[in-house]
Amino acid sequence: MKSLYSLILLSYLINSHGALAQAPTIDQSISMKSVSNPQLSPDGKWVAYTVTKTNWDDNAYDTDIWLANTTTSDRFQLTNSKKSNNSPAWSPDGKWLAFLSTRDEKSQLYVISPSGGEARPLTKFETGVTAFKWSPTGKQIIFSATVPDAKTDKDRKEKYSDYEVVRDDYKMVHLYLLDSLANEKPSQGKALTKGIGFSVGSFVVSPDGKKIAFDASKNPDLINSHTSDLYVLTLGDTMTRKIVSLKGPDQNPVWSPDGKQIAFTTANENEFYFYTNRLIATVPATGGTPKIITNTFDENANLLEWTPDGILFSGYQKTTAHLFKIDPATQKTDRLTKPDNLIATQFSFSKDGRQMAFLGALPNQYAEIQTSAVAVFSPKMLTDMGAQLASFKIATREVISWKSIDGNVIEGILIKPANYDPAHKYPLLVVIHGGPTGIDLPSVTADRNYPVEQFTAKGALVLRPNYRGSAGYGGKFRALNVKNLGLGDYDDVISGVDYLIGKGLVDKDKVGAMGWSQGGYISAFITTYSDRFKATSVGAGISNWATYYQNTDITPFTRQYLQGTPWDNADIYQKTSPISYINRAKTPTLIQHGELDRRVPIANAYELRLALEDKGVPVKMVVYKGFGHGITKPKPMRQVMEENYRWFSKYIWGESL
Repeated sequence: MKSLYSLILLSYLINSHGALAQAPTIDQSISMKSVSNPQLSPDGKWVAYTVTKTNWDDNAYDTDIWLANTTTSDRFQLTNSKKSNNSPAWSPDGKWLAFLSTRDEKSQLYVISPSGGEARPLTKFETGVTAFKWSPTGKQIIFSATVPDAKTDKDRKEKYSDYEVVRDDYKMVHLYLLDSLANEKPSQGKALTKGIGFSVGSFVVSPDGKKIAFDASKNPDLINSHTSDLYVLTLGDTMTRKIVSLKGPDQNPVWSPDGKQIAFTTANENEFYFYTNRLIATVPATGGTPKIITNTFDENANLLEWTPDGILFSGYQKTTAHLFKIDPATQKTDRLTKPDNLIATQFSFSKDGRQMAFLGALPNQYAEIQTSAVAVFSPKMLTDMGAQLASFKIATREVISWKSIDGNVIEGILIKPANYDPAHKYPLLVVIHGGPTGIDLPSVTADRNYPVEQFTAKGALVLRPNYRGSAGYGGKFRALNVKNLGLGDYDDVISGVDYLIGKGLVDKDKVGAMGWSQGGYISAFITTYSDRFKATSVGAGISNWATYYQNTDITPFTRQYLQGTPWDNADIYQKTSPISYINRAKTPTLIQHGELDRRVPIANAYELRLALEDKGVPVKMVVYKGFGHGITKPKPMRQVMEENYRWFSKYIWGESL
């Protein structure tokens, strides 16, 4: 049910700004469905995919599995239960679909016939199933799960209540086998790996079904992701052998068609793996010296599949995304998707590797499930999510570029009102993505956190800059903000603002900025460093890198980007922290933060709020109870968006709401 307040606000928006009726309201944006995770059947005739929709009554996003016929484009909903059903995977013969469902609270494994009927539970695992893979034989499923509490753990909790010994009380993830899918009752599975020696990440079964390749790290703590190595387990005797042990993370194994080699992604012993290129390497399945094969691909290579025709991987190319094929012998790389401005991700392939399904969009389009032959790209659209926008006049998106202060070329997405007039000077709102290795693209997505469609309909331009460090622009660009966080990022943002002012498009006295996570950090930097902006909004942002380092769950990030700790490189921590420039601060600032955020702990928000208050700068802080780094439910997301709308309406448009 929509709150009375929201209905009153919606009425106000429509009556006070008639043009806003042309754009989706905040509630309508939050309610828009999206498709994801296309899985092509082994024979290429069907695609299973997920549709996520908003459940206002339960304050949740529910996901169900749909099927689409690749010949007729007919589609129908396969699952329909409360909670979510996701991660569909075809059996090797295409007669069954296995999937994960939270219908019984914990995520458990189910199987269903693609022709419909009731889904049957396969597992009832105490901690829930994390991921799973079919054996190529179709008779077994391997899954991963967090190890349940042992009796000693339960006894400890009973005696002392619940507590945690930091950096010690880890719950490992291990592999389990369902060796029969005909059991009438759900199974716990047979443990394939165990103990405290490592915690399993991704895994894949060999073509003959006799071995499992997997990556595993010292424990599941994010600070130990660099310890991830590759292993091969023999199902017959569960003997496990480590086959790759390079420094830095080695992950995502993929078998060669003949089962003799394994491809995987690696940092290739580069200690700065947070911002350097992720590479693809191959190694004999029995172990040996890895061979790097994507040295000439200057971006992160997302390993997908090893087919008889070559290794398939995907990657961003500036504001586009494509599928590539590399010959592991010659290292010759070809791009398989087109046109140049296509944004294609989430690929899956038929058993013979000749057909594919993917999520794709062109600029100013909503992402849709599509299929094509691999060798000759000719995409066919199977869904019509864009129909949700048919009754609206939405903003238009275009890629622009400008030179930053140091001469580096920066790209961004400029979003214009549907009734854009080039002779008019507009207010400008800068929406800054997270990451820093995130990226903004010119495709259409439903608004989250920031009501972009409402802002443009109200009469603003919106700039989404791909500042230094963003994905898609190569390793050198991604490293430009190393020891230069905040400072270089600000230069990229303000040079983009000045570029649009110089073009005569922007009213220089009506500029605001907002962002979440790393975007929140840059917004906080703008708050304290600059007097060019009339208002900012800091979502889950860093205000002090020392505070961040001492509290975050991902400390290697800071050590890599700032090249040290606060104890041995205090100057760079101070230089790049927004709080260091608090005496300059004049910009009214909205702060939004999840109460339980471990990635950017809420101490950063309280520190910035108090400092601004002490300096007499207008500040408002909103804490979202029970949430971590992201606001993931529709009702609090509504509040996030409405709060931003009111904040910028006041300080950019001068309205009293």
